[in-house]
Amino acid sequence: MAAMISSWNSEKKHSDVERWICIYPAYLNSKKTLAEGRRLPKKYCVENPTHQEIRDVLVTTGLRVGVENKLYPRERSKEMTYRGRIRVQIKNDDGTPLKPEFATREDVMRYIGDSIPKMKTRQNRPADQQPQTTQASNKSKGKKGRR
Repeated sequence: MAAMISSWNSEKKHSDVERWICIYPAYLNSKKTLAEGRRLPKKYCVENPTHQEIRDVLVTTGLRVGVENKLYPRERSKEMTYRGRIRVQIKNDDGTPLKPEFATREDVMRYIGDSIPKMKTRQNRPADQQPQTTQASNKSKGKKGRR
């Protein structure tokens, strides 16, 4: 039980995991509304980010990153693809930023939103699949229910 994260305490150092910022994939999901948990404007967000993508982007920055098997409380779907909470240390014990370009939580989230589309896994996705599914769903809507 000693390894569990305890409630917030001002005595804790910024290097303690409890003081690290939390980022859920929903914060950066352009498909979600602000009420559903998106925290940034859509122009900084990506479509359906995963906790693995967020972790991979943050590991390359040199920041200390941790992954927890948590589900965002506002998430309606209980699927594994929506699971995951990322914890990131952005401050030294004296309260100064570890890296000046990541001084705030918003700086970190904007960097993630900018970096995920550049990942090889995102660039190798067939681009023609998405418009076909959109067109197919539009055709199936038709005039169903209108008379």
